[in-house]
Amino acid sequence: MTDNVAIRIQEADFDIASEISALTAQRSDVGAVVSFTGLCRGSEDGAAIAALTLEHYPGMAEAEIARHADAAMSRWPLSGIRVVHRVGRITPGENIVLVVTASKHRQAAFEAAEFMMDYLKANAPFWKRVEAPGGTKWIEARDHDDTAAARWTRS
Repeated sequence: MTDNVAIRIQEADFDIASEISALTAQRSDVGAVVSFTGLCRGSEDGAAIAALTLEHYPGMAEAEIARHADAAMSRWPLSGIRVVHRVGRITPGENIVLVVTASKHRQAAFEAAEFMMDYLKANAPFWKRVEAPGGTKWIEARDHDDTAAARWTRS
């Protein structure tokens, strides 16, 4: 894994400010930090939900996310990337995922963060199950997530 790339998958919540601080500590080359935090919504396709349960394949998920983070580090002039993704039961309003990118300039940081989130939504090895008043169901992949991820494919 490239220097200054950190990937964690965990059940516990995370502190956004602490993650940003860890990425930028002792760095004088950082001029831009972009962060994206994904939260659990209280509804899915218009129906109320009680929680999401996220599962992953331990080891493989971290390796795949790291591979994409390394690709981002190669593609843009970044100072670093942090990705924290939660698993387990998550209720509405709670954090699910955090992507933080740092660079000398904002465009690289924005593009790299968007690249990482598009990958996480479309291709990362996570599975989501929704708990609703009528029961539980697995969330299927969405075409718009695949379309968003495909725009980063180099021809």
